[in-house]
Amino acid sequence: MPTKFQRARSEEQRAARRQAILDTAAAMLTEMPVAQVTLNELARRVCLAKSNVLRYFESREAVLLELLDDASRELVAHLDGALARAVDGAPPPERADRIAACLAQALVARPVLCDLIGAQAAVLERNVSPQVAAAYKRAAMANATALAGQITRHLPELGEQDAFRFVLSATMISGSVWAHAHPSAAMRAAYEADPSLAALCVDFAPTLRETLEVLLSGLLARARTS
Repeated sequence: MPTKFQRARSEEQRAARRQAILDTAAAMLTEMPVAQVTLNELARRVCLAKSNVLRYFESREAVLLELLDDASRELVAHLDGALARAVDGAPPPERADRIAACLAQALVARPVLCDLIGAQAAVLERNVSPQVAAAYKRAAMANATALAGQITRHLPELGEQDAFRFVLSATMISGSVWAHAHPSAAMRAAYEADPSLAALCVDFAPTLRETLEVLLSGLLARARTS
């Protein structure tokens, strides 16, 4: 049960309590999908009343959007070195495939991030104020710009505009493929009962990699002929 609430009186105490909420929510995401993370359970685990959690975050979605930004920044930092190692010495078409594969591999290794991306537009952005929405979008823009800059550095033939377009499309694709690769119990039962439906049940890792390779190769081919 939540303990008796004691108001954080200093900026340090408020920051520590806010971080405790984020850390608790992050731990929950290692145990359950985004859809099962509730504000009530978060409050119980962090030992605060729900109303007190709302002193720091306006909604469950606001908490999860901040975690999505944290995870996205960590991905961008990881790719800064991983992309350099992946593309070293390869010609442009092969570099494009290696960049797509490297990004796909990094996303596959981060299921919590993929789950958050999958829920972003349809769920996480639906119960926040304009202020929280704008702050998240500015952070997302910064992350996308940083990753596009990395891709442009390793594949200059693509150009900055198409590199940014690839990053935005890759984000949407990864969320969609994640959702389709993790169907509901009813959908899984339907696939098992009718093998003819198996083609609609996608495997996340190879589907994501192939789709990103096709997307980046197409953008590169168009850039080379324009």
